[in-house]
Amino acid sequence: MDAVVKFTNQSQGRDRIFRATQYACALSIYLLRNNSERKDLVAKLISLEATMSAGRKLFRLGNTINSIEAAKRTMRLSDRVLGLCLTAANINRALYFICDNALWARSVGLIRDIDKERWSLNASRCYFLSLVMHLTRDVYVVLQLMAQKVRDKHFRQKMDQHVSENPEVVDVVVPQLDAFLFVLLESLKSHPAVALDTLKNICDLFIPLDRLGIYQSNAGVVGFCGLMSSLIGILTLTHPELRIKP
Repeated sequence: MDAVVKFTNQSQGRDRIFRATQYACALSIYLLRNNSERKDLVAKLISLEATMSAGRKLFRLGNTINSIEAAKRTMRLSDRVLGLCLTAANINRALYFICDNALWARSVGLIRDIDKERWSLNASRCYFLSLVMHLTRDVYVVLQLMAQKVRDKHFRQKMDQHVSENPEVVDVVVPQLDAFLFVLLESLKSHPAVALDTLKNICDLFIPLDRLGIYQSNAGVVGFCGLMSSLIGILTLTHPELRIKP
């Protein structure tokens, strides 16, 4: 079991590079779709995008076990809210990988008797639920950080100074809203790992939302959001101190 988890962790870097390339291709295809002089380039980008997608499915083999092990760890967290959010997220992520692995097996001919569209929708549903639970965790952590900030005497003095130095803001904007936004921004600024994880999950959310028809965007938005979240993923992988914990 440990060997499988170690192997899947090593493949994360390659998967994220493939993912960034895949969504960069998707964004480029959308931007060049009406350029008649770039038809050959678009065709090559479509082929490259498909190759990256297939490669990522191969890298994700075994990630189901990794997600199950992560769910076992998060079930033991002392914070009940964090434990519930992360365990639910990891379970849905494991189900997503099961669907994804089944789709890969069908694409290579190992399995024939499955409905590709149905399994693809189920994968998107599990991915969506996993992201919702991760975002719930992010909101919970942000609210905790904001509460800590407000209890800090030095920060309250800084906030009072901000209000006194910007009287025009208080006149135009609801004072409570201005104070809330100030505390929120200061909390995220002092905890970049939380800010990056929140931004990454928000970007990722557009992908299943579009796939499930909950919020229809377009291939350009999906490509851009996928590329942004992939770059954040690469950044947090190369700089572990920017990765949210737990």
